Amino acid sequence: MRKAILSIAVLGILFSTQVSAQTETSGREKVYRATHTKVTELKHTRLKVNFDYQKEQMNGEEWLTASPYFYPTNELILDAKAMLIHEVALDNNGKRSPLKYEYKNDVLKINLDKTYQKNQDYTVYIKYTSRPNEVKQEGSMAINDAKGLYFINAQGTDPDLPTQIWTQGETESSSAWFPTIDKPNQKTTQEIYMTVPDKYVTLSNGLLKDSQKEPNGMRTDHWVMDKRHSTYLFFMGVGEYAIVKDKWKNIPVDYYIEKEYEPYAKQIYGNTPEMIEFFSKKMNYDYPWAKYAQISGRNYVSGAMENTTATLHGSDILQKPGQLIDENTWEDTIAHELFHHWFGDLVTAESWSNLTVNESFANYSEYLWNEYKYGKDQADYHLMSDVNMYIHNPGDFKKNLVRFNYDSREDVFDLVTYQKGGGILNMLRNYLGDDAFFAGMNDYLKTNEYQNAEAHQLRLSFEKVSGKDLNWFFNQWYFGNGNPKINYSSTFEPVKKQVSVTISQTQEQPFEFPLAIDVYDNGKPKRYNVWVNAEAKNTFSFDVSKTPDILNINADGVLLAEITETKTPEQNLMQFTNSKEFKSRYNALTGIKDQVGKNPAAIRLLAAALKDPFFRVRIKALELMDLTNPDQMKALGAEVEKIAVNDPKTLTQAAAIAALAKTKDKKYLPIYEKGVNAVSNAVKANSLNALITIDPSKVNTLADKIDLDGASDELLALFMPVVVKNKIVSQMEYIAPLTAFYPFVKFQDPELGKTAEEGYNWIMSSDNPKAVEKMTKTLGYAKNQMANNPQAKMMVVQILKDGLSKKMELLRQNPQNAASINKQIDAINKAIENFK
Repeated sequence: MRKAILSIAVLGILFSTQVSAQTETSGREKVYRATHTKVTELKHTRLKVNFDYQKEQMNGEEWLTASPYFYPTNELILDAKAMLIHEVALDNNGKRSPLKYEYKNDVLKINLDKTYQKNQDYTVYIKYTSRPNEVKQEGSMAINDAKGLYFINAQGTDPDLPTQIWTQGETESSSAWFPTIDKPNQKTTQEIYMTVPDKYVTLSNGLLKDSQKEPNGMRTDHWVMDKRHSTYLFFMGVGEYAIVKDKWKNIPVDYYIEKEYEPYAKQIYGNTPEMIEFFSKKMNYDYPWAKYAQISGRNYVSGAMENTTATLHGSDILQKPGQLIDENTWEDTIAHELFHHWFGDLVTAESWSNLTVNESFANYSEYLWNEYKYGKDQADYHLMSDVNMYIHNPGDFKKNLVRFNYDSREDVFDLVTYQKGGGILNMLRNYLGDDAFFAGMNDYLKTNEYQNAEAHQLRLSFEKVSGKDLNWFFNQWYFGNGNPKINYSSTFEPVKKQVSVTISQTQEQPFEFPLAIDVYDNGKPKRYNVWVNAEAKNTFSFDVSKTPDILNINADGVLLAEITETKTPEQNLMQFTNSKEFKSRYNALTGIKDQVGKNPAAIRLLAAALKDPFFRVRIKALELMDLTNPDQMKALGAEVEKIAVNDPKTLTQAAAIAALAKTKDKKYLPIYEKGVNAVSNAVKANSLNALITIDPSKVNTLADKIDLDGASDELLALFMPVVVKNKIVSQMEYIAPLTAFYPFVKFQDPELGKTAEEGYNWIMSSDNPKAVEKMTKTLGYAKNQMANNPQAKMMVVQILKDGLSKKMELLRQNPQNAASINKQIDAINKAIENFK
């Protein structure tokens, strides 16, 4: 699963949730979450289901084949959440014998007809009704709802939503739509017969074996999964989708996509076969399943989910050319969920405590794909962004990667398991070397295929292949917490012609690790790879001709650490121009952010960065500069103008246009006028903003250039300043949902947060029922993301109350619009009650 952390609003919610969590003292350190004890071994699950769209329920029949795991037993205990159980019987080749059972507290206890021995199979038949809206368990910040089975616009009353059905099993919600043992260490084969209206297509795990027309315009599809996988990975999807066909070798690769987006399916998903080929070769283990399909679901409760052979994505994956030409923002997620089909689906974490063996690998697959497809700079940028999310969230410092003391099982779906875990794997790869690292992954997969595993088995595979003892690494990074916090000092000894460098760790428990240090002597770096022992201070000596020009600690950027240092613009310029590694260049560039002014070295660094081969470095330089400064304009203006017109990356063009726009110089009008008609949303947005800044009278004629209907949060964030600053009423409803989260947005981007707050106040002081409807609907979806954070919920209630006051004032000033404004007041009041 990839969490829904990409949207600015959701990211802000997660950030505030995690920061507040560090103050909790619930005594959870005393809790030990043992791996589920296996009493029963599931063998095969056969389901026949149909759907009641009006009641939003599912009618089901199940044939569950199982046997005792080891010890004899005469009882079968199943998870079954909020169901109606109509019949339970022993099925013997189609002959049913009733069985006694007890059903309470979401647990179905069945008395079998006798005591069964290990490997002595039996089949139990259960007839039931699934009632997802009666499920009591709540979601979390990672997976914001937990009712397992979702009917989207089931009665067709919302013109903005298609009618869909989809399921979400992780963590333990499959038992909301079929009785099962809902634990990750239970694996079973399956088959599902789904009866649906003939106008809909279906998707499930495995292959579609048969499809039969039924009376009254219905159809039954028979899906079969003949390889064992965990019950949380079971999936059903139903809706009006186009199916765009692709393949890898002889394996079908299908894209189930809403018909509006069918022309762009290959742009969105089209790298999937190449990903399958790359991952198969990288791990020397071919994709292990019979097909691979991807589908999207509206109002999805997280980011995406790796249901075996049938990945479900949130609707943010649905992008159009204006977004895709800038960047396919979902490509990392596509890689992430695909990689789970080895790490997560083929070999599955035996418990949620060991989720790292699923999610840290899936996170690191994003690095691997970026490195292969777009180069090491892109991969390192992506990893740096991920690790910084963990580093800047102090509440995560004390969490072990493998932890048995969580409060809720969904708490482990966090920045430690994902982002920090990916960074840890990158360090392990660097320590072992590529050959040993990927051979270790292969050994782990082959040793544990179609089974469950934990972090110790991962360690054993890497040790088996490399011959190295890795307890020191796993004890620190898997079974320990935190990371090195480093500062350093140096002393030059002129007689010995040596510099002594002292590495100090300031965190409570020192780490041991390999460390790359670049020592600059006469303007040129020499790389030293040293071993830092688990001590507060380590000192190393290096030969130099004089006091070093610079010391670049963690020069390769591999170590997951916080490093305190201050460098002059001249030193940063030297580091930038002499470093091959992305992170050293990027750190040097960002190191001058408070010194750009008139400093010649800082301006020369910006000039060098504008010519950097990696576009993210060029963008950062453009963001740091100020062309209203005459010195910067003289040195940089011409190059920025070239980038605005000719850069191969539209995102870089857009950043250059934004840099030029600050000058308010009309000589750049032709660039902006051309940009307004660009395909790229980023170029279009920044060109619009530039034009309107120079000539505000153009705002109304340019407003129709913006198409925000169905836009992603990233696109809304791009356009929101244009809409709010210029009060473009026709676009108000589209930016409304993002403005409601303005305090949370401020955590990530203070400037954008201020704009969102201004937009919220503008909307609440205006008579626009559609804007309020979209805002309150979005807040309703976000409620469960704040389930474990009463402070966040209180903040939302206060935001809504402030808006309510503005609407009441609007009503007093405009009594002639009472009907419209009262409708908005009612919607806000309902939202407030929903959050209380």
